[in-house]
Amino acid sequence: MTESPYRPASGIVEMIGITKRFGDVLANDRLDFSAQWGEVHALLGENGAGKTTLMSILSGLYRADAGQVRLRGNPAQIHSPRDAIEHGIGMVHQHFMLIKPFTVAENMVFGLKSPREPWLDLDGVAERVAELSNRYGLAVNPRARIQDLSVGAQQRVEIIKALYRGADILVLDEPTSVLTPQEAEELFKILRELAGQSHTVIFITHKLDEVIAVADRITVLRDGRRIATVGKAETDKADLARMMVGREVLFRLEKSSTTPGPEILAIKDLWAHGADGRPALRGLSFSLRAGEILGVAGVDGNGQGELAQVIMGTRRATAGHIYLDGKEVTHASPKERLMLGVGYIPEDRNAVGLIGSFSVGENTILNTHFSPPYARGIMLDRRAMVADAERLIREFDVKTAGHGERAARLSGGNLQKLVLAREVHRDPRALIAAQPTRGLDVGATEYVRRRLLEQRERGRAILLISADLEEVLTLSDRILVVYEGAMTGLLDAKDVEIGKLGLMMAGTKQPVAIH
Repeated sequence: MTESPYRPASGIVEMIGITKRFGDVLANDRLDFSAQWGEVHALLGENGAGKTTLMSILSGLYRADAGQVRLRGNPAQIHSPRDAIEHGIGMVHQHFMLIKPFTVAENMVFGLKSPREPWLDLDGVAERVAELSNRYGLAVNPRARIQDLSVGAQQRVEIIKALYRGADILVLDEPTSVLTPQEAEELFKILRELAGQSHTVIFITHKLDEVIAVADRITVLRDGRRIATVGKAETDKADLARMMVGREVLFRLEKSSTTPGPEILAIKDLWAHGADGRPALRGLSFSLRAGEILGVAGVDGNGQGELAQVIMGTRRATAGHIYLDGKEVTHASPKERLMLGVGYIPEDRNAVGLIGSFSVGENTILNTHFSPPYARGIMLDRRAMVADAERLIREFDVKTAGHGERAARLSGGNLQKLVLAREVHRDPRALIAAQPTRGLDVGATEYVRRRLLEQRERGRAILLISADLEEVLTLSDRILVVYEGAMTGLLDAKDVEIGKLGLMMAGTKQPVAIH
């Protein structure tokens, strides 16, 4: 397809030549963007492409180093979020900016002057919230406390808050990342309703299916630059993926039929506390067999991260049991679990998976540097390390200047390949893959998913913890559904109904179909 040239002029929002640096990082590079009245405009690109930075400039959180913003045809100076609100711009952040003990109505007026100072007119506020709720189909009780609302309802409160403050330009940053499929579908209806009533909606995402489902036009960013702006009718998923990563991407991975082998990992009535001291895991029980991928589905923040940490021994179980090949490892140290054959792709590759100041080669032997062939008594055999590192770099296509390059200089995708290479090289019996493609472009995502399927075919037992529901559905043989740290169902991936799965992710328990 022919990529559309930038056409400014008639948009309610025009951002021209926007440049923004953070130190040596060029986040936005002479970027042009425009959005029209009454449209849903998707801003598409992988993490690090510059989407959120661009919209943070529009909403007053950052100031551009160069470029111009025009609103409704006129130059606009936006130096703060208050300026943005006065210009009719409201941003709904990925992590909500709500005060949980307050009611919906109280959140509406927090930080605003009351027309009846020193008193608050909360009855008047509640009436206005109810009016906005009814007009746009937002279904929010103005007197409910935020802490008692579902995640989807809290997001609707954020939208109402922006509308209450006069926004006719709404920016939503990755709005479905915390929603069930049903809540996401409902959100899309709301966005279409807002656009139909002359609001402009800018929708930041890296999910191609969502773009196709809701957008009128799409602007694709890559490496801080605008690659194209296209109408939905002019494009498809394959075109959008090509623009995002600069090459063709395969979406359908072939998953061979396999017969799972013996039980490798067993979890029995597992309980654990989260960082806030409250239960994060509530009596989880499941098993994982050789040659299968067990996916964990749930809205992010429902105990998935704690589950990986407890299995690896970096978080203590408060009750229950963990067995590896029939041997209890509940109280074993992380090092002991690694030596017994548990591999780990952690959720945060930078903080947990690698040491940025170490070389690529040194990172390939983390957790095994004390064992042959890398250790000769108390000495490190660098020749053995270099030989294996070079082999892994070639085999896993890690783009690096060499084994001696500092890991911190690698891109996110290459860092993830490095972690995957190291963990697979250790030949683990069970592999815990926590958010293995988070923050990767669609090309690196395709590569990591393909490698996980290869490990499945080689008989490894893989626990896949991912907030990407498409990833869970694509790779898994069985799916464990969790809500608030408890299991709401265990399903065969071949028989999953998306509607049923969404209800389970929202806490509706179903009979356990697969044991």
